[in-house]
Amino acid sequence: MQTKQTVNEGLKRAYLITITADEISAKIDAEIKKIAPQVKMPGFRPGKVPANLVKKMHGEQLHAQTLNDMIRESTDKVMKDEELRPAMQPAISLGEGYEQGKDAEVTLELEVLPVVETPSTDGLKLEKLVVPVSDEQIDEALQNIAGQNKSYKDAAKTKKAAEGNQLIIDFVGKLDGVEFEGGKAEDAALVIGSGAFIPGFEEQLVGVKTGDEKTITVTFPEDYQAEHLAGKEATFDITVKAVKVETDTKVDEDFAKNLGLDSLDKLKEIIKGQLEQQTAGLTRTQMKRSLLDQLAAGHDFEVPATMVEAEFDQIWAQLQQEAAREEDPAEALKQIEDEKDDYKAIAERRVRLGLLLSEIGQANGVEVTGQEMQMLIQQAASQYRPEDRDRFVQYIQQEPMAAAQLRAPLYEDKVVDFLFDKAEVTTREVTIEELQAAIEAEGEAEAAKAKAPAKKKAPAKKAPAKKAAAKTDEVEAEAKPAAKKAPAKKAPAKKPAPKAEAAEKAPAKKAPAKKPAAKK
Repeated sequence: MQTKQTVNEGLKRAYLITITADEISAKIDAEIKKIAPQVKMPGFRPGKVPANLVKKMHGEQLHAQTLNDMIRESTDKVMKDEELRPAMQPAISLGEGYEQGKDAEVTLELEVLPVVETPSTDGLKLEKLVVPVSDEQIDEALQNIAGQNKSYKDAAKTKKAAEGNQLIIDFVGKLDGVEFEGGKAEDAALVIGSGAFIPGFEEQLVGVKTGDEKTITVTFPEDYQAEHLAGKEATFDITVKAVKVETDTKVDEDFAKNLGLDSLDKLKEIIKGQLEQQTAGLTRTQMKRSLLDQLAAGHDFEVPATMVEAEFDQIWAQLQQEAAREEDPAEALKQIEDEKDDYKAIAERRVRLGLLLSEIGQANGVEVTGQEMQMLIQQAASQYRPEDRDRFVQYIQQEPMAAAQLRAPLYEDKVVDFLFDKAEVTTREVTIEELQAAIEAEGEAEAAKAKAPAKKKAPAKKAPAKKAAAKTDEVEAEAKPAAKKAPAKKAPAKKPAPKAEAAEKAPAKKAPAKKPAAKK
């Protein structure tokens, strides 16, 4: 095998690898000798088939497999000998016009990670903006929960059911006059106007009274989960056992106990924790952006174009999806197109920050443990169909770049937490509006910072050891794998200040699972 470097410009590298015909032939002959004892052929005893006949039978397959193996081995050797740290998956190609019996010329092209000086972690100062939870917010959340846990009492037997009333009914569903499986229920609770049952079901029960019997006709939605019912017209024989009206729900000790808690104070404590958790993510976003700004100051080194392109592609795809949801998609797309260069600058800044975080993490012993990695793999695999999960796990185990991409978000979070612990942090209480405004302002300033490179250039230092660069997103996002691909992080929009979520609500009520009339 002969190797010749053809490109060495900045972070770009390219090599021409020549695998001679003699080397390929010798490798194939060795493979034939290895498999010959297992080959069976009529007229020959097991293990006695001549090598030339084995080659004639399996030559094409052996040649293809052997050449692939030799290309992989030769490129791996070049990567090791040259101590190359690829930024992205290298491009490997076999020269055009290759034929058996000739030398194979293989091209290896890649970008390498830059050598980055370990940034200093001394002198970091951060302001932590926190939103205190008020009694008014807790009371509002309590009322929201009470509103979703309504109680009802029996109405007079002459009461005609109206919207908002609860009915207790027995029903039997039929297709063409024949009762169908799962279409029967007793003592089913239904609130008229809740939309819990399929369209047309609840509306036809307006005006019924306790003791009434009624047959209604409905059509199941075309996308109904039970295929044998989807789009079908059915009748339901209904017996009204009770009409109930809503009663005022008192938020007291009994209310908390009905929710499975010891006391009202315990319920308030849980609500307060949930409200604090909602704003904790915004607080972390604000602190992280401030931290990244401090890290970015004074570092201006070349970053791999392939990494920048990959980061930009994710940002751009997200922006296009958001533009498509606007009232005027064409105008929204035009607007982001006009700002395309800004987003490219942002992508470059984020890649540079990712490399800085990677170097900090490696220099300070930050690691993702094997157990944590297994949890990441299992979480990602759970998003696939059951029959595809094992294949996904195998893919991650065999593809280092895919594993690094899956690990990167957690690794980044651990480095950021390490830096939070190192920093001098002061806390200031603000309103939710002030916190959102601070994040919004930082988001708008990001493009300007990206387009204005730091004046100081980082001197070279030792290269990080085999640690994948952490990928930075100024707004945390869950990693979701694309079908048959390694998971990719979702890129944030231009102004990614999250909205404050409403107070935690209790799960919406649904019709019992066994009722096919219930809308899923």
